[in-house]
Amino acid sequence: MAPTFFQLNDTQLNYARHIKYWRRNLKTLLPHFYTSNDANRMLLALFTVSALDILGDLDAALSAEERQGHIDWVYSCQLPEGGFRPWPGSDFGKLRNEENRIWDPAHIPGTFFALLTLVVLQDDLEKVKKKEILAWLVKMQRPEGSFGETVGVDGYVHGGNDSRFGYMATAIRWMLRGDLAGPYQGIPDIDVDSFVTCVRSSESYDGGISEAPYSEAHAGFTCCAIAALCFLDRLPLPPSSKPDGVIRGVSNVPKTLHWLVSRQTLTLDEDDGLDTMNDETDTSETCHDAHTFVKLGAYPSVQAKSNTKGRPHIHYELEWVGMNGRCNKTADTCYAYWTCVPLQILGYLDIVDRAPIRKWLLDKTQHIVGGFGKVTGDPPDMYHSFLGLMVLAMFGETGLQEVDPALCITQKAKRHLESLSWRRKITGMDKAQNGTDKIQNGIDMAQNKGVSLAGDKTQMDA
Repeated sequence: MAPTFFQLNDTQLNYARHIKYWRRNLKTLLPHFYTSNDANRMLLALFTVSALDILGDLDAALSAEERQGHIDWVYSCQLPEGGFRPWPGSDFGKLRNEENRIWDPAHIPGTFFALLTLVVLQDDLEKVKKKEILAWLVKMQRPEGSFGETVGVDGYVHGGNDSRFGYMATAIRWMLRGDLAGPYQGIPDIDVDSFVTCVRSSESYDGGISEAPYSEAHAGFTCCAIAALCFLDRLPLPPSSKPDGVIRGVSNVPKTLHWLVSRQTLTLDEDDGLDTMNDETDTSETCHDAHTFVKLGAYPSVQAKSNTKGRPHIHYELEWVGMNGRCNKTADTCYAYWTCVPLQILGYLDIVDRAPIRKWLLDKTQHIVGGFGKVTGDPPDMYHSFLGLMVLAMFGETGLQEVDPALCITQKAKRHLESLSWRRKITGMDKAQNGTDKIQNGIDMAQNKGVSLAGDKTQMDA
């Protein structure tokens, strides 16, 4: 269990309500508001099973038959040529042919979420068309290095070219072939250098990473880009390391860290942006409905100085600190995830104060029925409920399982993936283990021999 950073008398996560919320999503029909998200059903499946896994309730929530039923459903979305569709709605069944298959293509997000769902459900992935998926990934990469969503007629890559698709493509690659670089069994690798160059070209002047060159930095794109670099082992080297001649991303780590930590904000909802007293001199010290940001305390009014003279005081708002995704935006539950994940991947999560972020999530957006809303007062939805839970697990919330933030699954599920025999063979783990075993056997034999000789000597002396 991950260590906790908070006292027991702090605001608490309502485990029972969250488990009930996610079990309801698993066992019953979703509200009609999700109809427009039916094409993202594989994403909703991952959120549901992974959330219950994080809560430590997945095994209790699913019988063996139910678990196998969900696994079978995921495989029913696998295409004959490899890859997964994101929902069953485009499945033509027996009517599928060469002419209409363009309307039922393999899908990068669908494949990403399908593989992770199978991993969380403890499947061995033996039925996954691994070679076909890896060959398809190469076709999904554009000449400038970016990845798209699907491949259309004449090999045209459809979809955006931002780091979201690159993140999912590199995660698929990592799941199916680990850190292995170059061709494997006749299947070429993606152009890693080209992708890293594409990420670098989207770095903004302020340290964040944007959708495309010369665009505004965004926490979501920054998170996806840094996670992708992690999957590819292309993160910047530590300052003490010598250059290795490999193209790496995040060209200015201090600037990126500054941009990420600057996503902390006290503008938690729309009401925080209003000054109902119509007094421009009001500050967070003199008016609780003033427009406030974390650094506002650097410019206190004369009255504020007088009010706090002779006694230590912390701005009342600093009990709750939210995270936004861009400059001058209100806090949003999901951006606590998109901001904290790259900080953790880079090894600097400690530069943000986790306690007020946790308190903001639990006091401001945790809902009475379970789950999290987008902002204060919003009803819970699966997207924000899952990412809010991920952040608390990253922070070491007592009772939650340890997670891999880049993959959005528990460390237990990740270890299951890494333990699969076919993957250990590809990544060379079996050879490494055999080498380790041989060394250990040699040590054991030497030790046993030493004990035996010592025994003989004792006997001779006797």
